[in-house]
Amino acid sequence: MKKVYLVGFMGSGKSAIGKRLSNLLDMPFYDMDTVIAQQTGMTIPQIFETYGEEGFREMETTFLHTFRDEYCIIATGGGVAMRKENREIMRRTGLVFYLNSTFRDIWRRISTDTNRPIVQRSTKSELEALFNKRKPLYLQSAHFKVETANRSLKEITQYIAFQIARFKDG
Repeated sequence: MKKVYLVGFMGSGKSAIGKRLSNLLDMPFYDMDTVIAQQTGMTIPQIFETYGEEGFREMETTFLHTFRDEYCIIATGGGVAMRKENREIMRRTGLVFYLNSTFRDIWRRISTDTNRPIVQRSTKSELEALFNKRKPLYLQSAHFKVETANRSLKEITQYIAFQIARFKDG
């Protein structure tokens, strides 16, 4: 198990925590959405517009199947856990940390983000329903559930780093 996957709803802090973990553990960090955007030469909104959500989800699965085999940290897309195949790949090839945030915290972070196609085309109540629908799937994919409410980025990062070290030593 070489990879550390961070899963959770959009705005849960996957990229922010991933960058901090990368610095703390001296491991490469990749943001799945950024890599997919670079590979396609398109922004995430352009990918959704051109290929639809299902096309984008297929790109996430391809990423998980083909991404380099190295020790690294990967911030996944918020919908990656929707597919059983993706959950199985992540659990088999790495340690999966679910960043469990409250919807209230998430909404505060994402409500004005123009780079999130789902936010742009959904109401707050629709997003909250999606959040509640995805939560059990994040839990199914995770080896560790990380509570983020009332914790600083530093505290969350240190907790995850401790769990990774424990697993390596264990």
